[in-house]
Amino acid sequence: MSKTVRHIINGVSGALLAACLVVAYMSGVSCRAPLKCTGLNVVIADSSMNRFVSKADVKKFLDKEYGEYVGMPLDSIDLAKVEKIIDGRSAVNKSEAYTTRDGMLNVKVTQRTPVVRFQKSDGGFYADAEGFLFPLQSSYASRVQVIDGEIPLKANSGYKGEITDEKERAWLEKVIDLVNYMENRRTWKDKIVQITVCDEGELIMVPREGTERFHFGQPDEIHEKFRKMEKYYTAVVPAKGEKEYSVVNLEYDGQIVCR
Repeated sequence: MSKTVRHIINGVSGALLAACLVVAYMSGVSCRAPLKCTGLNVVIADSSMNRFVSKADVKKFLDKEYGEYVGMPLDSIDLAKVEKIIDGRSAVNKSEAYTTRDGMLNVKVTQRTPVVRFQKSDGGFYADAEGFLFPLQSSYASRVQVIDGEIPLKANSGYKGEITDEKERAWLEKVIDLVNYMENRRTWKDKIVQITVCDEGELIMVPREGTERFHFGQPDEIHEKFRKMEKYYTAVVPAKGEKEYSVVNLEYDGQIVCR
C-alpha cells in the first residue's frame, strides 16, 4: 500500500472518529437536557358511571389554580400540588398525577359515587357509600334515591365533607343501609317512588301506585319493616281491597297498624 493511500485512509478514519465523538457528545447533551411539559392528558376513570367532572373541568382547575405548567421542565412540576387542587373538588374521590417521557402531565380522576340524594328547603346534596356529603352539581344529576323533607343533617356550609355529629352520623349510616337494601331488591326500588323525612328523622314511604302512606319510622329494623310491607300487599290488600287504608304503620313490633 502506498504512503499516499495510507494517509487518505488515516484521514478518513480520523474524520469518522471525530464525527462519532461529536454525535456522542450531542447525544449526551440531549439526554442531560431536562424534558419539558408539552401538554395535559386527563383520564376520567369512571366517566361511564358519573359525569360530575369533565376533562375540560380538570384543565380549567389547573390553569386557574396551579399556573403555568406547559413548557416547564417535567421534574419541576409539583405533582402533589396538582393532586391537591383536583382532590379539592367535592365530586372528586381521588386523583393521581404523573409525568411521562413523551412530555405529558397525566391526571387520572376517580369521581365520588352517590348512593342517595337529600333535598332540603335550602338546597340539595348527595351522600356516597362512606357517608361523605357533597353538593349537587350543575353539570350532571345522578339517578339515585331522593329523600326530602326535614333532613336531620346540619352539615357544614355547602354540605361538603364528613358528618361529625355522632347522632347525625348514625342516622345517615342507617339511611344508606336502607337505600342499599332497596337498590339490591328491585321490587322495592320500583315500588317506592318517594321517601319523606318527618319529625326527628322518621320516614314516610310513598308507593308508585295506590293511596297508602307507609309510616316506616326510624331507618332501623329494615328487614322486618319491609317484611311487614310485603305482608300488607300479600295478605291485607287481597282481603280488604286496594283503597281501604290510607296509612299503614310499620313501627310496632309484630303487627301492622292500618287506618
